[in-house]
Amino acid sequence: MAHAREVNFPEGTRIFEEGRPATAFWIVRSGAVTLQVPMPGRRPAPVEDLGPGELVGWSWLFPPYVWQLSAEAMTPVRAYEFDAEAIRMVMDANPAFGSAFGHWVGRVLAHRLHSTRVRLMDLYAPRSASGSLP
Repeated sequence: MAHAREVNFPEGTRIFEEGRPATAFWIVRSGAVTLQVPMPGRRPAPVEDLGPGELVGWSWLFPPYVWQLSAEAMTPVRAYEFDAEAIRMVMDANPAFGSAFGHWVGRVLAHRLHSTRVRLMDLYAPRSASGSLP
């Protein structure tokens, strides 16, 4: 927590955008954040809603440190913001912490990728005449 600062995002704030540099991450204290996949010519597709205690952003941990999704505050959000470079330095300096933290982010990443896949299949997979997936 020595590298955290409290931040607030008003409802509707774009917290980060796909393709932009990933220089921070957040732990939600209160409120709701939606992760989105930008869709050319369409509104962004929501893939997951995050709430208190959840990690917002993982792209800061892996080169080239560029956001893979976008995030928007759906309600007023209070969060802890962490400087990505400082946390990477702490992880490098303390291998036990770095390993534990990396495994935590990895579990979050695996969950997010699964959620994104399921949501995109929901939105774009062909349906049978009954409305269910073939």
